[in-house]
Amino acid sequence: MLTIKDIARLANVSVSTVSRVLNDRPDVSEESRRRVRAVIEEHHFIPSNTARDLVRVNPDTIGLIVRGMQNPFYTDIILAIESALEHAGYTMVMRQIGFSDNEIEAGAVMQREKKLRGIIFLGGRSDYSPEELARVSVPYVLCSYTNACGTLDKSAYSSVSICDEDAARDAVEQLIESGHRRIAALVAGTDDSTISQLRYEGYCRALREHNIPLREELVFTTGDSFAIEDAYHAMDEALTRTTDFTALFAIADDMAIGAMRALREHGRAIPDDCSVIAIDGIAVSEYIHPMLATFCQPKTELGTKSVELLLDMIEGRGGHRQVILPTTFRAGASIRSI
Repeated sequence: MLTIKDIARLANVSVSTVSRVLNDRPDVSEESRRRVRAVIEEHHFIPSNTARDLVRVNPDTIGLIVRGMQNPFYTDIILAIESALEHAGYTMVMRQIGFSDNEIEAGAVMQREKKLRGIIFLGGRSDYSPEELARVSVPYVLCSYTNACGTLDKSAYSSVSICDEDAARDAVEQLIESGHRRIAALVAGTDDSTISQLRYEGYCRALREHNIPLREELVFTTGDSFAIEDAYHAMDEALTRTTDFTALFAIADDMAIGAMRALREHGRAIPDDCSVIAIDGIAVSEYIHPMLATFCQPKTELGTKSVELLLDMIEGRGGHRQVILPTTFRAGASIRSI
């Protein structure tokens, strides 16, 4: 009796591609769809409900939990993860959760429901306890963040990330080297155990290293959001209280874009009246005017390296590791010297 794997072999596609065709998913090329359907017709294959269920709980399924819905920074990472998994013969199932939702709880539920071989957590807290992570009994990797705020032993988790504190420190130093001393910061939170806290700490460190006093009235927060609209509203409200700064460090490109609109609406030209810098390097930040100065994360490598670490654990080639990747500075046109 012909199986799903037989169809994949005869059509020269992956098992996950056959799964998509059988479930009428749109994310399949027409050529692959044609080859799969040709094999099905030639061999008179009729997928039963049981077969469909087996596809959905494939023993080679990897879960991806994405924390922070509709974050454009994640797009290239997700594509890289899916491509690397498919190339290795695994199927990816993804669940998106809100920024304030519990990704470990979501992962534990998905693990039970989908019979996962492993999980990649894309975005999350940086202070997990051993008790929390004990709920996940399959190999896992933290992608785009690490346990920097926690006390987990390095043998207890895997992660692939940049050094968020260092990137923030380097970004603020770019402003300082351009002559700025009154530098504001736009963050999600200063003590939320996420990359926002780490990047805020990098901001403080840069000021401290250059003997610039930290002015709390120049630290603007969105609450718990990295979204453009929330950054816009936070900046709009902040500008009704103070304009006593010549530069702004936003912890993410999205937030910088929202802030730049608020600055313009309050009559502050960029970079003539206010320089702006951020971290991430999302595609749209290269095409806004002026082009945003930012420290770009290696998004594709974040995804592929996370898959590499996860599959090494699943297939017995290695244990937990923490990988730190470098950022690349893109000068843009949103900074001027004073």
